[in-house]
Amino acid sequence: MVLVLCSLFLIPGRAQTNIECVGVATQEVQKGDTLFFFAEEVHLRSKIGAADWYSTETGALVQSNAEEIYPDDGGYYLRKNGVNYTPVYAFTYLNYAPGTLEATVTPYCRKTELKLTGDIPQITYVNEYGQTRTYARACTISYTTLAWNTEQWADSAAQAKETFRTGTYQLPPIYRATDIVVRWDDKITEDLGLTQDSVVTQLTEPHAITCMPTTITTTRGNGERSNELERPTEASVLKGSAPLEIAFYSNPTPAVEYFSWRIYHGSNLVVERQDADLRYTFADPGAYRVVHEVSNRWCPCNDPNDPDCQNDSVEILVNISESQLLVPNVFTPNGDGQNDEFRVVYRSLREFHCWVYNRWGKLVYDWTDPAKGWDGTINGRPAAEGAYFYVIRALGTDAAKDAEYVGLKASYKKRKLNADDALIGVYQLSGDINLIRGSKK
Repeated sequence: MVLVLCSLFLIPGRAQTNIECVGVATQEVQKGDTLFFFAEEVHLRSKIGAADWYSTETGALVQSNAEEIYPDDGGYYLRKNGVNYTPVYAFTYLNYAPGTLEATVTPYCRKTELKLTGDIPQITYVNEYGQTRTYARACTISYTTLAWNTEQWADSAAQAKETFRTGTYQLPPIYRATDIVVRWDDKITEDLGLTQDSVVTQLTEPHAITCMPTTITTTRGNGERSNELERPTEASVLKGSAPLEIAFYSNPTPAVEYFSWRIYHGSNLVVERQDADLRYTFADPGAYRVVHEVSNRWCPCNDPNDPDCQNDSVEILVNISESQLLVPNVFTPNGDGQNDEFRVVYRSLREFHCWVYNRWGKLVYDWTDPAKGWDGTINGRPAAEGAYFYVIRALGTDAAKDAEYVGLKASYKKRKLNADDALIGVYQLSGDINLIRGSKK
């Protein structure tokens, strides 16, 4: 152990104290009052030589013309040459050791209650103005919970700093079984070189639940030049061209027992599942809400008005684009990597067919995958330059399920103000596509 000389502070309106502690001690300051805690007996020394020592509690003279005293616990100040010096308050720490303490824990859905019972002696003193004050003893409540680390749940050490008292402490929800350890007066015991006492209880069956949903979107065309607008190229995207296939993962904490997934398109419920994970393909355009809830036998509980009884609910938003189909009027299949194929630009199509005819009306090429196109060859040979005629029929994912093409005449039908909903997402296009080879740069 080491000798600790306790430095003190000047309080306005009074002369600075000239009392120091002798021996193993530590200092605390509370509301402007300086408190000394000693490992064994209280031992104080005057820094101004022999002086009169007075009690702050009674105002009585404790010892006259003394340089050092070994007083009882309490407050003391010096008087010398008619000057009163700022008091100090000194205590033998071991006199305030708690009696038998017991801790119990009660888990809830949104909190954890820790109850401490037993005898905790109060450290009180009377200051020079006759006011009784209580030193606010501190305690640290330590436990292990779970924290999300962007990929998974992992053990995480947690602490709560509280006033050391008997009664109930409100802690955050704890998501795993753990020991809960209460230690008190950490700074004092550490400074005094004392063994830090503690009381331990165990949370064996946590009730608290939560989840951290993650998603993986099926990508297409990664690393390729594509004529599909807003195609999903990253697994994290939640919007774009249909079809958008997304896998949803709950990632629950251990106490979760039941799962619920609900997908709303606008205000309409389109999917409801009770699995831990969900895979769904979004086809129709518009805004979706994916609502995921987890629960167990305790949560939610029986009182719907209790905020601690609610399910843990997470909402994910998904947006699917309306269909679109654009057709160029020229392409240049000369092998320069620029515009070498006759391709449409599109998004959110569920059906597609394009036919290309020469000037005599002979079919030279057709295809049904909008991501592909015509490379300007006929039976493996370069086609002649010039104008060709195309006919396209396509349905967007926003077209009615029973949508039909209108007769044989090619036309363009898409959403317009006050348009017939039966024509939304129906494409019947025709026109010239000019094949120009030019020279390869």
